[in-house]
Amino acid sequence: MRFVPVRAAILGALFAAIITLPGLGNGTLWDNSETVYGEVAREVLVMHDWVVMHLNGAEWFIQPPLFFWIAALFAKLLGVTAFALRLPAALATIAMGGALGYATARVAGTRAGTVAAIALSTSLMQAIVGRLAIMDALLDLCVVIAILCWFRALQQHDHPDDARRRSTAFLCGTLALACGMLVKGPVAPVIVVLVIGVWLAWEWRSGAPIAVPPAATLFGACVLFFVIAAPWFVLEAIRVGPTAAGELIGHYTIGRYTGVIENQRGPWWYYVPVVILGFFPWIAFVPVAAGSAIGAARTRAGSLDRLAIVWIVAPLVFFSFAQTKLPNYVALILPALAIVVALWFERVADADDRRAAIASALTIPLFIGALGIAIVIFIRNNHYESATAIVGPQVEVLGVLMLIGSLVTVAAVATRNWNWLAPYVLGATSGALVLFIAFVAEPAAEALKPIPPLAAIIQAQRSPGSVVGVRGVAGTYALIFYTAPGVVTLEEDNSDFRVSSCAPPDLFLVTRLADVPALTRLVAAEGRHSATVGQARGVAVIHIDGPRCAEGSRRPT
Repeated sequence: MRFVPVRAAILGALFAAIITLPGLGNGTLWDNSETVYGEVAREVLVMHDWVVMHLNGAEWFIQPPLFFWIAALFAKLLGVTAFALRLPAALATIAMGGALGYATARVAGTRAGTVAAIALSTSLMQAIVGRLAIMDALLDLCVVIAILCWFRALQQHDHPDDARRRSTAFLCGTLALACGMLVKGPVAPVIVVLVIGVWLAWEWRSGAPIAVPPAATLFGACVLFFVIAAPWFVLEAIRVGPTAAGELIGHYTIGRYTGVIENQRGPWWYYVPVVILGFFPWIAFVPVAAGSAIGAARTRAGSLDRLAIVWIVAPLVFFSFAQTKLPNYVALILPALAIVVALWFERVADADDRRAAIASALTIPLFIGALGIAIVIFIRNNHYESATAIVGPQVEVLGVLMLIGSLVTVAAVATRNWNWLAPYVLGATSGALVLFIAFVAEPAAEALKPIPPLAAIIQAQRSPGSVVGVRGVAGTYALIFYTAPGVVTLEEDNSDFRVSSCAPPDLFLVTRLADVPALTRLVAAEGRHSATVGQARGVAVIHIDGPRCAEGSRRPT
């Protein structure tokens, strides 16, 4: 039966590739996470430094290096493009689809494995995370492989070759755990140990057989983890001292949990709407699927159901108590939600009573309608009418297509002979919407990004010795990425304006268009020349040149 999980793995990876790769390089990088991580990866090549990460030419200790190493290698091979920098996340999503398909199929069959991979790949959050130049998809892949491999390693089977396979699986999970440590620090080991620990306790109480790895395997796993994870931390400590590890682990890992970093706070229920929207459209089936999973988890054979439930609940509770909150933190529970939904579809496929399934499917068009109303209210309350004029038609088309697909899904669920097609219809609909966003909506949204075209103007006109500065506008990291490291940030109160505008032979300053007249007067008072060389969406570029400011010159207040 080994061909069954392999087939599900291939189908899952193939579907994830169809969803993720087309149009991956469309549009410029989004500020600020994509441009931050893209710039750190680019500066690996610019600085020729693969040990200490840099941002804007300065040492940067916020995240470990594995994502940046991979992105830098792709950038070196393919050029520093949006496609190259987004490719690590896309390939991680594809690999995740294959791994989830294999593990689910090994327990519940090819159809369940394929549906799990489809549900994961086409959920809204995974579709977004898998197409961005950020590290979350790579972290999630490491967590998924570690959990699934240790799940396999700790289950007792009667196959004569089972002990060797379990040891191999345990070591593979440990390798993934070490890679996760190099992606985003201790969060990967903490989550994996938390999930597996709670699951093991539940397994023991349920009476399911548990296989304890041999001492040699446990020792080998510890050695493997430190051989993979430790060297970079040691090399960086040798280069810059213990400051780097203290910043990464102390401030940006433990500090994120115990305190609020960069004003990223939220209430204890912050992740409830995040999960609802992030697992759309499959979230419609989660309530009834969760009930089915809880029922199956009470049986001795319900190990995968127990794992999925723990995998959903434990990280959700863990991150809910964290003081710093970001939506992508809970993306790592999406595979577990996909497993729960896939197992439910497998059970309901041959069931005579499909009333619960039909009721769940009917919530999808209702959810779409409620979401549309919420978007309209949000736009009006935040005065985003100008942005809506640009991307509004694309959003309307997305809503109509999703509504049609959801109604077809309802019809499939309600039909005795075709209900097995329901998850494929929903997956195809959601996948089509992702591709529509990539090829239509995202190019249209380029008009909302002022920094890339302004950076192109700067690059065309700058000369050796020119300085690039930014004052009072968002998009500093995008400006660095699309120009070069060394971008100067000026205070909005103009306390450092004279020094910054007088020192360089010429300065290209990105600022608010409304501030240009006042800044022009300040420049003129110093005897220099300024001209607006570009503008876009309320942002302008001023080129300042001419004679250096005289010593002791005074500018008006």
